[in-house]
Amino acid sequence: MTKIFAINGSARMDKGYTHIVLSAFLEGMEEANATVETVFAKRLKIRPCLGDFQCWFEKVGECIQKDDMESLFPKLREADILVLGIPIYFPLPGEMQNLLNRLMPLVEPILEFHDGRTRTKFHDDVKISKIVLVSTGGWWEKENMTLVVQFVEHMANDVNVEFSGAVLRPHAFLMDEYKEKGEEVLSAVRRAGAQLVREGRISPETLDTISQPLIAEEELRARYNEVYRKAKEYSS
Repeated sequence: MTKIFAINGSARMDKGYTHIVLSAFLEGMEEANATVETVFAKRLKIRPCLGDFQCWFEKVGECIQKDDMESLFPKLREADILVLGIPIYFPLPGEMQNLLNRLMPLVEPILEFHDGRTRTKFHDDVKISKIVLVSTGGWWEKENMTLVVQFVEHMANDVNVEFSGAVLRPHAFLMDEYKEKGEEVLSAVRRAGAQLVREGRISPETLDTISQPLIAEEELRARYNEVYRKAKEYSS
């Protein structure tokens, strides 16, 4: 049975749109008979990485900091697929960045060079073979998420595992307003989760349905600018 470990990096936790989309994706994975566990990065007490690489050169595979990462390492080692739920900030929420930086003890300190880059790999006791991104944003275009997509893709490539793609939902907050399209999106998100478990990949058609525009870019931009204009008048 496929084991999924998901990290919700939203500062709003279960109140945010990242949670809505990520939950639908994980429901699809469960429908495909995967086991799923989710944690909220913000609920964990995780200190920033010290950057001294003791986990590489002194106590290999072991972090000297004693905090909530200790409870995550065994779960990460046992997971087949790592799912990262990341809303678009600038570029990541701080709690998520701290957590990802602290994954270094899972990485073997043996360097290789291929595909034009220096690479490493997970330790042999880490079962993760795929990393997938689920991301939401407030702006109209999914291209606003490019930096986070590249970040996660590079992360997967650098530890020599498959980047299984990015489930992207721009202007996610409008799913509440455009309920019919919102339900179509979430149905496609569930299908994406099931596809990844059953088929090992998410179809481009499913990803396009998830990212489809809900309104015109000009209308969304006008809404944002009007909210700002009114807020400025109120505060004057």
